Amino acid sequence: MKTQDNRTGILLMLGAVFVFAAQDGVSRFLADKYSVLLIVMIRYWFFAAFVTVIASRSAGGIRPAAATGMPWLQIGRGVLLVFEIWVTILAFVKLGLIATHALFASYPLMIAALSGPVLGEKVGPRRWAAIGAGFIGILVILQPGFAVFSPNALIALGAALLFAIYGLATRYVSRVDSAATSFFWTGISGVVVATLGGVFFWEPMAPTDWIWMAALCVTGALGHYLLIRCYEVAEASAVQPFAYFQLVFVSILAVSFFGETIELHVALGAAIVVSAGVFTVWRERQKARQVARRITSVSADS
Repeated sequence: MKTQDNRTGILLMLGAVFVFAAQDGVSRFLADKYSVLLIVMIRYWFFAAFVTVIASRSAGGIRPAAATGMPWLQIGRGVLLVFEIWVTILAFVKLGLIATHALFASYPLMIAALSGPVLGEKVGPRRWAAIGAGFIGILVILQPGFAVFSPNALIALGAALLFAIYGLATRYVSRVDSAATSFFWTGISGVVVATLGGVFFWEPMAPTDWIWMAALCVTGALGHYLLIRCYEVAEASAVQPFAYFQLVFVSILAVSFFGETIELHVALGAAIVVSAGVFTVWRERQKARQVARRITSVSADS
């Protein structure tokens, strides 16, 4: 049985979200100059090469990693993630990094709300209360009915919904396929769609921008590697709350390099959304432990 090292996992998660925050900053910088579809296409070329190398070094090579019992759903997952990245980077440009991430933090609540009808999971009253609180947090951020409300906020919410659906699809295929298989198909199916979308927007990049593009590719691969290692050494439920530190890192970066400001209503709403999300993760962990204890008790009695 694999030994869990949650302390190391937390450090790896913090490292991963720090790298992802830097990646978002570079994406925001490049998207001011070039088409989002072009940026994502080049990023996916590197990502596809990365997942291919990871698969080839795994036990048995690429063939076992590519073997899936749900090929169409795996392809659909990869396509959906590309669309989510397109929409998220567009939100960075239209709305800003801080507000986008504050709204994007609602995706775990969307997963919790949809897990019942989509996956058949039971959502209890406490989790529904957390989902309701998160919805209130979103309203605090959006301030509907006030002049400060931006329709561009709907882009960020759309990105969160796309990622929530992607997360649900990932949970569903995990019933049949391994994490390595899902990771492989995410890169391979994604690069096809990203290329079909971005090839029509090709344009020459300035030499210095190619350096930033290379940084975007490297941070993407490094972030995913740290995340993979994190889930290898620690319980997902123990480290998941620390993923919200990406909002903190992004906020520091946005204020320091992009001149963004942290509005009071955004900070307050984000705090509500994050708190509701952390509670949801905690409840899932508690339920998982209860199920594990029941199984252990039944096994001992038998």
